[in-house]
Amino acid sequence: MNVYTTDKIRNVVILGHGGSGKTSLVESMAYLSGITSRLGNVAEGNTISDFDKEEIKRKFSISTSMVPIIWGDTKINILDTPGYFDFAGEAEEAAAAADAAVIVVNGKNGVEVGTEKAWELCEKYKLPRIFYVSNMDIDNASYRKVVEALTERYGKKISPIHMPIREKETFVGYVNIVKMKGRRYVNKNEKVECEIPDYSREYLDQYRENLLEAVAETSEEMMDRYFGGDEFSEAEIMAALHTNISDGSIVPVTMGASLNLQGILILLDDIVSYFPSPEMRKVAGINLKSKEVYEANYNFAKAKSAFIFKTIVDPFIGKYSMIKVASGVIKNDDTLYNVNTDSEERISKLYVFEGSKPVEVKELHAGDIGAIGKLNASTGDSLATKATPVQYGKIDVSTPYTYKRYKAKNKGEEDKVAQALAKIAQEDLTMRSVNDGENRQTLIYGMGDQHLDIIASKLLTKYKVEVELSKPKVAFRETIRKSSDVDSKYKKQSGGHGQYGHVKMRFSPSGNLEEAYEFEQVVVGGAVPKNYFPAVEKGIQDSCVKGPLAGYPVVGVKAVLYDGSYHPVDSSEMAFKTAASQAFKKGFMEASPVLLEPIASLKVTVPDKFTGDVMGDLNKRRGRVLGMNPDHKGNTIVEADIPMSELYGYSTQLRSMTGGSGTYSYEFARYEQAPNDVQDKEIAARANEED
Repeated sequence: MNVYTTDKIRNVVILGHGGSGKTSLVESMAYLSGITSRLGNVAEGNTISDFDKEEIKRKFSISTSMVPIIWGDTKINILDTPGYFDFAGEAEEAAAAADAAVIVVNGKNGVEVGTEKAWELCEKYKLPRIFYVSNMDIDNASYRKVVEALTERYGKKISPIHMPIREKETFVGYVNIVKMKGRRYVNKNEKVECEIPDYSREYLDQYRENLLEAVAETSEEMMDRYFGGDEFSEAEIMAALHTNISDGSIVPVTMGASLNLQGILILLDDIVSYFPSPEMRKVAGINLKSKEVYEANYNFAKAKSAFIFKTIVDPFIGKYSMIKVASGVIKNDDTLYNVNTDSEERISKLYVFEGSKPVEVKELHAGDIGAIGKLNASTGDSLATKATPVQYGKIDVSTPYTYKRYKAKNKGEEDKVAQALAKIAQEDLTMRSVNDGENRQTLIYGMGDQHLDIIASKLLTKYKVEVELSKPKVAFRETIRKSSDVDSKYKKQSGGHGQYGHVKMRFSPSGNLEEAYEFEQVVVGGAVPKNYFPAVEKGIQDSCVKGPLAGYPVVGVKAVLYDGSYHPVDSSEMAFKTAASQAFKKGFMEASPVLLEPIASLKVTVPDKFTGDVMGDLNKRRGRVLGMNPDHKGNTIVEADIPMSELYGYSTQLRSMTGGSGTYSYEFARYEQAPNDVQDKEIAARANEED
């Protein structure tokens, strides 16, 4: 592939709701630019950007893929992202590397939750954006309704630059609002000039007025001319659009039918004409040597530096680090310094990816996106030179809150599963695996149930290991509410030396649930010799690991050794440790033992209209609502305390109630006494487990 300079590069992320037509749009771009020789189809599983086995099987995108489209003398690095919320981390990584976005809206379904989330992501990274209304060839697609819904949400900055011509509910052409000319499609994507139909005039005049108003606002001189009744030239409108789209003050709307290749050529032209090249964007890091801010700003003349925004790990093609060059020109055989790991590595080859296919390139200029193979680095690492060690900020991705227990289906494959999960975690920053030693279980965290199911499926298809997912055990605790006084004697005679240990102990709540136990001795007169005190404490310590009530760790117990007796020959540390353990079990069960359950502080952010549903559901889950605060964006933040055991399956339920618009986060707060029914059920379950 040819080398492209910074001014001839556009980095564009494709965002939108799941099923809005992002992959079909990218496929038609690839076909028209000559990367593919036949037009693939999501339903047939042969598109350039959905190449993973899971994507082909499920017929939707799971990970971001890159397709470089050569359009004229410009390279457009297209980043096709998943729209489903379980794979939000992929879209977040891609947005961090992009300089502009195309938000795809399904012309039939209109503005959806994924459209709004795409807008929020663009706001976060200050990305210029264009709305592309897809599926205009479908009978009940409505461009007008989409424009109205977008204007209602985002105001006057929404500015259609094309509008459809429909005849008998069929999409037959379009009007270019900038040029005020009509075009009719012949043979799918070929077009001829045509008259603008009279029935289009009402909305055309309205859209044209919006556009001219937006152009007039670019300067005082333009505003004076607009109010003076002057006409702007086509060149003036296009220049103003370039400026206003780049700074986000205008968001144009266009449309097409990807499967018929209609509207795609216009969109590619608009991307090149209106979106900024990387040299018009800013990026800065910290020079760790001088401790000063390093304004890289995609300047090819500065020292070379880059950041890794995504990692691909595949058992067949190997590991690739996807990079965006922040400054300088990176070439084959360069030696790069990894600022995060303090290590240098020589690059043997540079690549760009055409979907799943790595294509070699000689060099990558500032602002370009490419890949390095077999690099000992992670997503978020910064690459630079040792002379100018620049570190860029880590990529901010969503925190996973949904988790399940997993175990290898076949015995002896635990290590294989752990290694495979470590490889998946390199690719997917929203997946974590955790070893919960206390409950003797391994946990896998993800963005939702579907995400976890796909990880399990990937383990089988890619890494040939099978796991079973199940409901995780909750980390209950055991403690006591009252006091007890016990006498425990351990005596064993079996010829020769026997065993003898005798303790009298008091047990009571310590009031400190942070610590398992407090041990005190108030023995007088040497009833128990001092050298056996550590053995008594060890007996208590060991007993707290697995409590007598249901086998959970014990907290908040005070144990006082106040009397006992010993045998000069038969007493031993072992005997006193055993006597103390017996005393603990007896004393604990006599002191009104209870189970404590972990309580989480939960924050749920939902559109105002769903607040009642969310509150009702939280009450069913034994949640206690502590407060409700507006976020001044049309949402309510509900704060509540809720038992951790009730959060299982919450992500699915919340999405179902709110159409995917609700989000939540939580953190462990404290332990509280579990209600009797929960306690009884848990004790019975543990008893069955032991059996």
